[in-house]
Amino acid sequence: MSTSTSPLPSGARSSLWPWLGLALAIIVLDQLTKQWILSVYAHGEGTVVTGFFNIVRAHNPGAAFSFLAEHDGWQRWFFTVIGVGASILIVWLLRRHAGQTLFCFALACIMGGALGNVVDRLMHGYVVDFLDFHWAGWHYPSFNVADMGITLGAICLIVDELRRMRRAKD
Repeated sequence: MSTSTSPLPSGARSSLWPWLGLALAIIVLDQLTKQWILSVYAHGEGTVVTGFFNIVRAHNPGAAFSFLAEHDGWQRWFFTVIGVGASILIVWLLRRHAGQTLFCFALACIMGGALGNVVDRLMHGYVVDFLDFHWAGWHYPSFNVADMGITLGAICLIVDELRRMRRAKD
């Protein structure tokens, strides 16, 4: 007889930890790379790596593609609350859907990326970006490891949903 009060079987509870570990790994890798950038480059400085890629220290007080970056600072707290709130929802979803591997992988990547950027907002008031891809004078907005986690997670969510829809048709 189990003494646990959790509505989930013990196997489902324990399967939450690998996903939290993945999110933590993304946060740690994100913060290590950002700390390196902060220690090596001044704001706006960079290094040409190839004809289409630079490492450049950029500060983004807004969200994706510098959304709301030009405002007075309230967006720092707004995006921090969104990141923390999304992470709470993600933990709940991870517990409820522990057996859905791709879905949980996607959520863990998104949570790791969101919290990586939340750490920046709390520590600096802006997100540190440094990966700069460009072509023929056009530059894609600079981004970081946290953004890669969020993007990978979003792609995996789409793939998971397409697979779910396909299975429902069969």
